[in-house]
Amino acid sequence: MLLIWGRLTSINVKKAVWAAQELGIPFERRDAGGAYGIVGTPEFKKLNPNSLIPVIEDGGFVLYESNTIVRYLCAKHSLGKLYPEELTARFDAERWMDWQQTTLNRASRDIFWQLIRVKPEERDMAAAERSRTATDALFAQLDAHLSGREFVSGSQFGMADIPLGVEAHRWYGLPIERTPRPHVEHWFKALRERPAARGILDMALS
Repeated sequence: MLLIWGRLTSINVKKAVWAAQELGIPFERRDAGGAYGIVGTPEFKKLNPNSLIPVIEDGGFVLYESNTIVRYLCAKHSLGKLYPEELTARFDAERWMDWQQTTLNRASRDIFWQLIRVKPEERDMAAAERSRTATDALFAQLDAHLSGREFVSGSQFGMADIPLGVEAHRWYGLPIERTPRPHVEHWFKALRERPAARGILDMALS
């Protein structure tokens, strides 16, 4: 059985769990990271020397890096469907997955941390506002991409929808003003209605 290490309050662990649920893979999840600790232990560092979650164990194969885990699971269990077989379609999806990790998540981190994880009296609201402005602009890019598409890769749900979907879940869960993005909102509504997204996209932020 697939083993997923990581607490479900982590945006990156959500990706791995949602992918497994989407693919119908039996799995066990073990809490690690944050208040659960474990990630600094010698035993965990043998799995991931970076002391980060998620980590999966699939038989004798150990893998970390959240978007790579999503790619791996989709390639193994849904080649040609969630994981595109055609080269340009595959790398278009890969590009959006990398954009989530390197651009969108980097921009959105401060607004999430300051409003959700930092005590009110300790918040840096200037950093939060810079983050909100930058993230709002990036969702305009995604909105333009989703114009005329049901999902990130076209008419069918695919692997790129998972990391972008958990990022949208975080964005729309924040108590802030946002510019209306009709295509993103339509897409995110469709994601929330997927049975496999239950327990992920309906979680309160924490």
